[in-house]
Amino acid sequence: MKKFAIGVDIGGTNTAIGIVDEGGNVLVKGGIDTLQHGDAVRYAKELTAAVKEMAKNLKLANPDAEILGMGLGAPNGNYYSGTIEYAPNLSFKGIVHIIDLLKAELPEYKYLALTNDANAAAIGEMIYGGAKGMKNFVMYTLGTGVGSGVVVNGDLVYGHDGFAGECGHTTLIPGGRLCGCGALGHLEAYCSAPGMKRTAFELMAKYNAVDSLLADKSFIELSSKMIYDAAVKGDKIALEVFELTGKYLGQGMADTVHHLSPEAIFLFGGPTAAGDLIFKPAKASLEEHLLPIFKNKIKVLPSELNAGDAAIVGASALVWKEIEK
Repeated sequence: MKKFAIGVDIGGTNTAIGIVDEGGNVLVKGGIDTLQHGDAVRYAKELTAAVKEMAKNLKLANPDAEILGMGLGAPNGNYYSGTIEYAPNLSFKGIVHIIDLLKAELPEYKYLALTNDANAAAIGEMIYGGAKGMKNFVMYTLGTGVGSGVVVNGDLVYGHDGFAGECGHTTLIPGGRLCGCGALGHLEAYCSAPGMKRTAFELMAKYNAVDSLLADKSFIELSSKMIYDAAVKGDKIALEVFELTGKYLGQGMADTVHHLSPEAIFLFGGPTAAGDLIFKPAKASLEEHLLPIFKNKIKVLPSELNAGDAAIVGASALVWKEIEK
């Protein structure tokens, strides 16, 4: 009998759903809108209906298929309580007991688990990606924010209350840029995609760089992909954006190494697609800021998860981790 797990990625606008095999391959994909659902009970029912329809389609193609459970990745997802708590970009507010709601709708699934999206990516890397066989590593996810998942001795670290691993909200520069969370100088304010945009505008103002390929872009229009494209063409501003972003990221990763002594740090997300443009300065900065006992020991690696399916695959990996327990 072929075994499968369902992965669900709950985003601010859409919820992506996939049925994933033991090799990390997504066989069936679907989704529902997240944005219109202020009512969590209704949302759980619509999610259940979509999951059941997809499971039926899987059975038609694979009569011997067995779905063992469902993993969910969501902003502010709490593994311990099965709740989504005060997620700023979701339409249902406060504390949502999503796992309890789904257990009522899907009693046939023995394994139901929830965590945040960065933790899901870390588990996905451990089950399906480049961290297979690793017991101690950290996953950094760079995108709208900077998330992280921490694995110690083969287990994801959730901490006392389920929210451990917020490396993006460590202080990089005291009194520095305003972070989206309201604090000043956090790593996220410098190394996220919006942080890169802020760096680009600061540099253009500093150098009065009217000839930059980025100079005619508005802040809303500018993206990390545009910065990458300009860097490839040799634009000095874009190249310095990557140099500074890598420098900041390496400094933040050094703090993580000093706390956890991981075997490797994996980088995932849009800006990391720039390859050596960000990896080279990040690695150099990491080594510069490390204690001698850690130098030349820590691998900095790109995620091996497929970018398009990573969130679904990572969430589904929660099921296999639950089965291991």
